[in-house]
Amino acid sequence: MTNKQQIHRALLLLAFLATAFGGLSYRLVDLQVLRHDELSAKSEQNTQREFWQAPRRGDILDANANILATSVPVKTICADPSLMGNFQQLVAHAIAPLLKLNEEDVTQRLTPHLVRNANGEASTNGLHYVRLAKNVSDETWLQISAVMTNLALSVDEKKQTRSQKEFVRNLRNYSVFSEPDQMRVYPNGSLAAQVIGFPAAEEEKINGRLVTQIIGRDGIELALQKQLSGVAGWKLTQTDRAQHELVALRDEDVRPRDGLNVVLTVDSVVQHIVETALADALQKHTPRSITGIVMRPKTGEILAMASFPNYDPNRPNTITPETRNRVITDVVEPGSTFKIVVVSGALNNGVVQLNDPVFCENGHFAFAGRVLHDHESLGNETVKSVITKSSNIGAAKIGIKLRADNLYDYAWNYGFGQRTGIPLPGEARGFLYPVKNWSKVSIAQIPMGHGVAVTRLQMLFAMAAIANHGWLMRPMIVSRLQERDGSVLQNYQPERVRQVIGEKADLDIIEALKTVPTKDGTAPDAAMKNYIVAGKTGTAQKAENGTYAPGKYVSSFIGFFPADNPEVCISVVMDEPKEGYYGGKICGPVFRDIAERCASYLNIPPDLNLMTNTTSLIVENAARKL
Repeated sequence: MTNKQQIHRALLLLAFLATAFGGLSYRLVDLQVLRHDELSAKSEQNTQREFWQAPRRGDILDANANILATSVPVKTICADPSLMGNFQQLVAHAIAPLLKLNEEDVTQRLTPHLVRNANGEASTNGLHYVRLAKNVSDETWLQISAVMTNLALSVDEKKQTRSQKEFVRNLRNYSVFSEPDQMRVYPNGSLAAQVIGFPAAEEEKINGRLVTQIIGRDGIELALQKQLSGVAGWKLTQTDRAQHELVALRDEDVRPRDGLNVVLTVDSVVQHIVETALADALQKHTPRSITGIVMRPKTGEILAMASFPNYDPNRPNTITPETRNRVITDVVEPGSTFKIVVVSGALNNGVVQLNDPVFCENGHFAFAGRVLHDHESLGNETVKSVITKSSNIGAAKIGIKLRADNLYDYAWNYGFGQRTGIPLPGEARGFLYPVKNWSKVSIAQIPMGHGVAVTRLQMLFAMAAIANHGWLMRPMIVSRLQERDGSVLQNYQPERVRQVIGEKADLDIIEALKTVPTKDGTAPDAAMKNYIVAGKTGTAQKAENGTYAPGKYVSSFIGFFPADNPEVCISVVMDEPKEGYYGGKICGPVFRDIAERCASYLNIPPDLNLMTNTTSLIVENAARKL
């Protein structure tokens, strides 16, 4: 009897043990085999973390390596509420004043609270990571670290258990931490702002943490975003229970590659000269906008480009649609500056000579059902004096001789109706309609700058082509790309686009343009003391809603010097000036101001005194021989 009970009990125990071991075996198979990938991933999530390492954004420098835009290191202050226990209010009281934040708001952000997702599942929000402040200086971070390290707790630390001591250590050392960041800074404020551009900070969540990236939004910051931004790095590492890196257990460490420095052709001194002159003219004539450009016609290098109103990229609230770079974004009818196209084309084709007579109809010319007007009554003139006195009727008659197809070809070859290729965003093409879309009067209107729309940059480069023996150049505003140590990765060279007119026609049109800044021309106030200037005025009535708006003009003067060996080409354009509107009268003096100061700064040798002295010497020698 007893043996049977013992055997029964043994069998029950054996069955129980077999069941237990079977269940344990199943559990082990489940964990080690069936759910191995899932549990391994969870384990890595708990102990392994990938840290994203941001590259430093490259600097933007002027032609003389002066910094126009740079990135300075700052801190992003973060917190791990899971390490704070019930001391959120104490921590907030300690750090909120240093961060210049509201203490109650900080307390609220440090307090974990339950939230439900779309499936109704509850989770604790902000358990391990809360961002408190950005762009914090190193000095402020050191103050925060000191305050947290010495945080006074209402506990007797001598009687703490081991776990309590660990909690206090994590609270003081790890609950508030910093992440490296960078802030874009523009040391010269608004200087060359529309060329440099401005950035925006975009946030992306990587491994549960918000990562800020600087993204260009305009100017060089946008156009060369890829080159400036660099390549991010990362490190794959093990972490402790407080989610802090165990450096000794780091698995991967790929360093970021910093962005390249961009060196511009812009010269800060020339840019300052232009902006100062424009600011004075803005105050005097109160135009809706005013622009100025300085370039080297031989290379296409832009030394300065400015548009007012402008903005300060350090202050995003100053950036509005009105502060855009109007040099490349806005199109207007050029007015009389466009006469250089028709006259140079006609000279190049041989349909006119510089001294050929042109009857200007005493100021009124009926053509194709329209009456064209001059600003004054002009009679018998020459091709040269059509430029000197800026005769609309004379330009129209030259255009009729040149013929529509040829006029269109010259306008296209000068670069109108197409982008110049400058590496800046937002450049407009302008409007140059094909001949098949011209009206009967277009052949007479286009030569005087009506029925065509251009950008300020296109008009300047057309004039610069004349200054450069008829060769149209590609605009250059980026000189080179280089590493932070100065080693050059990419050098950009001047690029010829095409030769628009030949040498003979080019010399002739320059001779005509020299007469504009004289007492007989339309821009005597553009004349310089020691240099011969060649240039052209423009005064175009603005078109609005299909008709010309009374009292609204775009005034301009574009010129270069020294006329026979040009070093600098300058454009000044005012939109809707309130005090006067003739281009020579209001833009000529601004041109002269910029030109005189640029000549001094760039050490351009004078040619006017040299020419006068040479002439006197020739006369003197001739007199001696007699």
